[in-house]
Amino acid sequence: MKTQPGQLPQLLKKGLAPVYLISGDEPLLVQECCDLIRKTARDSGYQDRLTYHADHQLDWNAVADECNAMSLFAEKRRIEIHLPTGKLGDGRKVLEQVLEQVLEAPPEDVILLLISAKLDAAETKRKWYKALQGCGVHVPVWPVEPDKFAGWLQQRASGQGLSLTRGALGMLTERLEGNLLAASQELDRLALLTAGKTIDEETIEQAVQDSARFNGFELVTELLAGKAAHAGKIIGILQQEGENPLGLLSVLVRDLHIIIELKTALPPGDNPAGFLKKRGVFQPRRASAIQQAARRLNMHQLHRAISLCNATDRSAKGFDSLTPWHHLRDLSAVLAGARPN
Repeated sequence: MKTQPGQLPQLLKKGLAPVYLISGDEPLLVQECCDLIRKTARDSGYQDRLTYHADHQLDWNAVADECNAMSLFAEKRRIEIHLPTGKLGDGRKVLEQVLEQVLEAPPEDVILLLISAKLDAAETKRKWYKALQGCGVHVPVWPVEPDKFAGWLQQRASGQGLSLTRGALGMLTERLEGNLLAASQELDRLALLTAGKTIDEETIEQAVQDSARFNGFELVTELLAGKAAHAGKIIGILQQEGENPLGLLSVLVRDLHIIIELKTALPPGDNPAGFLKKRGVFQPRRASAIQQAARRLNMHQLHRAISLCNATDRSAKGFDSLTPWHHLRDLSAVLAGARPN
């Protein structure tokens, strides 16, 4: 079956399914859905966890063996498989077999959690997905539309007991530009700083990171502008401050896809500014950086940049011996038109 993120808590109260698929390109919302399933599973006795990452080194037969094996000492366990591209590749047949077995006889000691990027239409027509629909739950996570971001932010703030004036909400909406992970982090920080007081524009001005500071948004703009040297300085500062790169990564990947779309889908004679506004790009500086990058970068560079974003994501989640900042430095070289070391 398929359900929405907002319906997942109620669904979990009715009992755990043997298989869950969480898919989407919003890291915060995907993470929160996964954490909710994990907590429910732990509370139900599924304490052990095995994690696999679907790259070219993954032995899918080992995954199948683990799914089919009985737990020693009757221990319940969770098996998580990360699908960063939304494609199963060599694992498709293995997963089909596993899901068919789950359909025939749902296991009592294993819960399978698939964590994926957004699935394309072709993937949802494959046999493995149809089998999952029969025995498990798919939670597709969709981006928050630009015109609904302010409402999402207000609802999120209210859920944390925060009261925002209209001006404060507008200022936060403009500065956060639809970045859900950054929005969550800022609201957490405001909750600590304001201690239940109403948050107005002056509070935001004092508490929220100013755009002149070196932050994730500044880094994305510098990367798209091809300013590798300045981007390298920002990367160093963010690394020293212990920042989480996943927030800025979601913004960068989104902008890279917009750049590709701008290069390939903009009809001749159409206004790029109008095209960008339809895709939620309202800030002049960001729109200018995207347009300049579209003129300066070729498709090979853009696809290479997205590949490095995937490597950064893997590294930030602990699936790479190199740090995410290493991949971001290579990325800055690619977007500057240089060859990474």
